[in-house]
Amino acid sequence: MTQAEWEALCDGCGKCCLLKLEDADTAEVAFTRVSCRLLDTESCRCGQYELRKQFVPDCVVLTPENIDTVAYWMPATCAYKLLYDGKPLYPWHPLISGRAESVHEAGISVAGWAIPEFEVAEEELEDYLIEPEGE
Repeated sequence: MTQAEWEALCDGCGKCCLLKLEDADTAEVAFTRVSCRLLDTESCRCGQYELRKQFVPDCVVLTPENIDTVAYWMPATCAYKLLYDGKPLYPWHPLISGRAESVHEAGISVAGWAIPEFEVAEEELEDYLIEPEGE
């Protein structure tokens, strides 16, 4: 798979850019509605994609080589996780629908409900937990 093909797998939902809380004892990951400060919460795209590691050093750059170590915390609807798990893409995925807007129209993206992290104090993150999505 080329780099361009790999990048095209991203559906643009923005869920991977939501802040997560991980239980140290169980390794269970809980998503919040709070997004990384670089996420444009309307377009669901990173505002500094090429430079994101400079602004957010702990941002995970997903690659075919590290998918096995990060798939556990990725959203259930994520194309990278689906392919890793041997599952097909959803009909709303832009590669299937042929339209980038289909992820938003299907209500899958964080557009309209994610809150940028600069609006929330770190100690309040637990107040913004969201229910896990179905597998």
